[in-house]
Amino acid sequence: MHDTIRERDFTVGEVPGVLWSPATTPAPGRPLILMGHGGGTHKKAPAMTGRAELLVNQAGFHVAVIDAPGHGDRPRTPHDDREIAELYRARAAGEPEGPIAVRYNAHLADQAVPEWRATLDALQELPEIGPEAPVGYYGINMGTAIGIPFVATEPRVRAAVFGQHWPDALTAHARRITVPVEFAMQWHDEHIPRDAALTLFDAFASPEKTLHANAGTHKQLPRFEADSAVRFFLRHLTV
Repeated sequence: MHDTIRERDFTVGEVPGVLWSPATTPAPGRPLILMGHGGGTHKKAPAMTGRAELLVNQAGFHVAVIDAPGHGDRPRTPHDDREIAELYRARAAGEPEGPIAVRYNAHLADQAVPEWRATLDALQELPEIGPEAPVGYYGINMGTAIGIPFVATEPRVRAAVFGQHWPDALTAHARRITVPVEFAMQWHDEHIPRDAALTLFDAFASPEKTLHANAGTHKQLPRFEADSAVRFFLRHLTV
């Protein structure tokens, strides 16, 4: 991580997380971005550190990530092991992964949503953040599966970036979201059918929502989408 960034590990209850901030402590009230990591990764995965670096250095934001249940420094349960084994089995057999991923991610979201709420409570107690700091949420893939139900029930979040997930367990939650949304999809995604991604985008009740449809497969989400997310949060979380 760049020397212009201060990295702090923390734990809320039994949930480990990391907070990145400008190395020179900004005045209280700078925006806080909560980031959800993807499935099978963790709070300090390269995608998380890379996006955090952009948000801190280009916008002066605070960025926080917590390990999702069964990920990173958190132990797996027997349920986690069964679902992951089933996902690998389906992948090896050439079967659709969607039904398994949707089911498993919905199970993780049930636990992770209150964990994110407790994390936000704790971070707002820090003097350099405080309760008045604007809050955004940024999560792709599993970060979307957890983030949509979180944002749907958390009025402190003012803007959100989502993408690359199936609508099955998320449509009802998306219909409750009215804050500005930026949504990314891959036009040739081999896992998430095009119509499924469009269905989820259409479900958001936000009067301001933007769809970014990129050519390429599931793993080919362009890196410039992270730059776009920085501009999006600057528009909606700063004066």
